[in-house]
Amino acid sequence: MTDTSTPDPWHLRPPLRWDGGTGFGPYIDALRDLQDLVGSTNPPADVLEAATQRVAELTELLRQYRCGEVDLIPGRRHDLPGRGHPLLPATVYTEVGDHHVVGRVRFGQYYLGGNGAVHGGALPLLFDEVLGHLCNLGGRKVARTAYLHVNYRSITPVDADLVIHARIEREEGRKRFITGRLLHGDTLCSDAEGLFVGLLPGQP
Repeated sequence: MTDTSTPDPWHLRPPLRWDGGTGFGPYIDALRDLQDLVGSTNPPADVLEAATQRVAELTELLRQYRCGEVDLIPGRRHDLPGRGHPLLPATVYTEVGDHHVVGRVRFGQYYLGGNGAVHGGALPLLFDEVLGHLCNLGGRKVARTAYLHVNYRSITPVDADLVIHARIEREEGRKRFITGRLLHGDTLCSDAEGLFVGLLPGQP
């Protein structure tokens, strides 16, 4: 049973004490570049050994700064592509309204599934992020995904400029019905429909 006496933790979450400043964007860009290179290179054994050592050194450098969710920067830098989260495709919004958004996105080799196509599992990730972003605009209370259906209409190419559209079709109480489309030029790569439900006070 939901504890409706507990304040909504999403709306009462304190601002970040440190948001990474101007250095956080380049940090995430460098990490994304590394991810793409890991997914698109075939290094010899000595290079693999050297790279492994350097990644291990970076891991140890960062380990001492592990923190709780309230202080995490990834996902909370809305001024950066993909909210500054290394897992999310680096979407840049070109139109933002209370009931629609349009964005640009480009999947690097990190997201390659095979034969030049983006991995099929990356597309629901993109739609969930963009539709969810729209869902929470316009002063609406934070919602979670209840249902997401993705149709694969054609191959989504890696290393190509894509455009994504999302629109709120209707709202019924806490329910928000949202659709989205991903295009490569005039070609429809995929579309989606989702149901997002606003959280009650105390729901995680």
